[in-house]
Amino acid sequence: MAKKVAKVGVKKVKGYLYFVDKAGNVARAAMARGGKAAKKKIEVVVKGAVKTKEKGFLYFIDKDGDVSCAKMARGGQKRKKKKVVKKKTVKKKAVKKKVAKKKVVKKKAVKKKVVKKKAVKKKVVKKKPVKKKVAKKKPVKKKVAKKKKR
Repeated sequence: MAKKVAKVGVKKVKGYLYFVDKAGNVARAAMARGGKAAKKKIEVVVKGAVKTKEKGFLYFIDKDGDVSCAKMARGGQKRKKKKVVKKKTVKKKAVKKKVAKKKVVKKKAVKKKVVKKKAVKKKVVKKKPVKKKVAKKKPVKKKVAKKKKR
């Protein structure tokens, strides 16, 4: 339940959001409409409407234009515990499924047609002897570590 903190009597204009800022002033800001972003300009309507703010309370402008406060809900409403009802278990009889027999279909023997192939002459290609390349070993140079003077 909300209680009135200060009688201010602010007349609200359409398109503005009215709120109580951190300093306790009644302020308003233009609301975003039609996909357009709201301007960040905040106007102070009444200065010093609330002297001190209590922790855990929400301060707002009510429909009369006065400053009211209500205790903030923390953690939500507690849920009622559900009653556990045990149901009787009924055993079901096992039902055997009938297996459908598949019909065996005999395939008829299909005769293949014999096609005579024509004789094709193969071309004889002479192969040239391939020379193997022998890799020569390169002499390995030993790296000499140079000692740095300190």
